[in-house]
Amino acid sequence: MGEGPPVGVLIATATPPEQIGPAAARAEQLGYGEIWVAEDYFYYGGFTGAALALGATEHTPVGLGIVAAVGRHPAVTAMEIATLARAYPGRFRPGIGHGVPFWTGQMGLTPTSPLTALEECITNVRRLLEGDVVDSTGKQFTFDSIGLGHGAARDVPLLTGVLGPKSLQLSGRIADGTVMSVLCGTKYLESACGHIATGMAESGRDRHLVPTFALFSIDADGRAAKARARPMVAFYLAAIGQNNALSGAYGYNDQLADMMSRGGPELIAKEMPDEWVDELAIAGAPDEVAERITALLDAGATSIVLSPASQQDTSEQLEFAARHVFPKIGG
Repeated sequence: MGEGPPVGVLIATATPPEQIGPAAARAEQLGYGEIWVAEDYFYYGGFTGAALALGATEHTPVGLGIVAAVGRHPAVTAMEIATLARAYPGRFRPGIGHGVPFWTGQMGLTPTSPLTALEECITNVRRLLEGDVVDSTGKQFTFDSIGLGHGAARDVPLLTGVLGPKSLQLSGRIADGTVMSVLCGTKYLESACGHIATGMAESGRDRHLVPTFALFSIDADGRAAKARARPMVAFYLAAIGQNNALSGAYGYNDQLADMMSRGGPELIAKEMPDEWVDELAIAGAPDEVAERITALLDAGATSIVLSPASQQDTSEQLEFAARHVFPKIGG
């Protein structure tokens, strides 16, 4: 974390690129401890988005969660990481994951083995950042005497963004952190941290960042805040589908499958129990929001990254949280 509390901000990919810098500067001014950008294809670019956020701020760490391992050759990914790591020492935290299958499929980049592709990517990006010249032919990537002209000047934490048990164990074994998806409740997080710990033990690692993204809505009227979050929870549930580990940790997937067989996000938003919003988002009055943040931190998150459910009043939501929630969770 930076100088603020263990709470960060995600600048949504719906944000126009020209607004990324001002949004990051405002988050730092409000005292948020991390700023995160994303790479949801095909919105703003992850590395360019991170550069805009880094350039607009002075001290706050900026994370990138996440780029697809197959979206660029790892040598190009390493080059991009090294550039930002040298320009903003100690502030850039890049994340690499499998990528959303639909998006990678659109580009004809679906890997034969997502686990293999991710391991080859992370391993070789790290080698390149450390100054190695890489010669290797893997199942996914080939390197023919590749070295960086401008290697990283210092160690750069490499994070993943993964969901399943095997991927989480791999992340614990080879990465410095794992970015947790929105809709990550405490039960899933506790289980995920267990898989990560298994991987860490295999490689002797003793530290792992767990920034946890969360759909977020706050209001003096807690019911109004939850109503505002409800459509976005439904949207993401419909997007990830009925066989997902996040809602599955709570036993919601049979109900979700029934809803999806009869309709889309609108029907889910109408019919899903209030409990789903309570467990899968951070939404409510300030006391409720502080309680949810604390619960996720206790379950293993190293920071909570707020993703406002409403893009119309993002600045007001973040200001309200900084004023009324930060004092309740410490800084």
